[in-house]
Amino acid sequence: MTSDAPPRTPSRTAPPPTPAVGGPPTAGQALSRTGVAALVVLGAVAVSLLLGSNAIGPGAVLERLLHPALDEGAIVWGSRVPRTVLGLLVGAALGIAGAVMQGQTRNPLADPGIFGVSAGASLAVVLGVYVAGVTSVLGILWMSFLGAVVASVAVFAIAALGRSLSSPVPLAIAGTAVTALLTAITSFLVLTDQSTLAAYRIWVVGSLSGRTLEGIGPAIVMALAGLVLAAANIRSLDMLALGGELAQGLGENILRARLVGLGAITLLTASAVALSGPIGFIGLTAPHIARAMVGAGHGRLLPAAGLVGAGVLLLSDVIGRLIGGTGEVSVGVVLTVLGGIVFVMIVRRSRMAAL
Repeated sequence: MTSDAPPRTPSRTAPPPTPAVGGPPTAGQALSRTGVAALVVLGAVAVSLLLGSNAIGPGAVLERLLHPALDEGAIVWGSRVPRTVLGLLVGAALGIAGAVMQGQTRNPLADPGIFGVSAGASLAVVLGVYVAGVTSVLGILWMSFLGAVVASVAVFAIAALGRSLSSPVPLAIAGTAVTALLTAITSFLVLTDQSTLAAYRIWVVGSLSGRTLEGIGPAIVMALAGLVLAAANIRSLDMLALGGELAQGLGENILRARLVGLGAITLLTASAVALSGPIGFIGLTAPHIARAMVGAGHGRLLPAAGLVGAGVLLLSDVIGRLIGGTGEVSVGVVLTVLGGIVFVMIVRRSRMAAL
């Protein structure tokens, strides 16, 4: 009796799976790349302290750091140290705020300015100068912080009147409308008073030049509070990446997630704007660079975005010092040029990925 069973083929061991090419980085890769970013930031700190319009050798800079009373100690401690510290704080705050903003809106081209924070701070500074004659560093810091908070609250209140906050669209629309209104009021005020215009022009360009460490204490407290809220928002940001409705279906409290995220963005951006004036493109570009380094998980993304933001801002400030000759080019101008190039590259890459 013959069997109709098919002949048995010799068993073969399945080949090991081929690792995906171009997939998300592993935890080890993300950690090593974050470490490299930290080293780059340390290098940027050294470059910021060593280079400037006044030629001072590395040995002389180190000696002045240890002995401020020596000749040219005022240049190192009165100019380079403050702007380096402020560059670290402002760049890191804007980088993290941008990452939270893009996670909240699920929009890779979103910037912290969408929530009206910069526009609110600008209007508050103008009102402080126009109405009360505020010119001190601390006065401008508190006015800009107050304006940023009021603008953010207004944006959230307007957005909450419309559709469900499971969608980021109401927040984006409300932020755009509030920003346009506040910018129009600011323009009207500065054009009707020359002294206000002069003070506003110095502040609005966005610069680390001439800044001191006066008032940095309150700004650090604001930034740390924003950092705590951003850390508390990490899980919610990962859930929101799935879509607001799906995240809500999985048990995520969307209202709480939006409030915590908005609070983090407001505090981080307000502290940065209060110290340096409005500086653009850091909040847009730093998260993209960080995402390419460590992936989209916000537990890795936020620290990397802070490091990238600090490094990019410090290096841009150094470039502005060197290309200006005896003067210098504002870091806001340098970042606008560099950020515009990066923005075009991001848009082009997005279009190519869609083909």
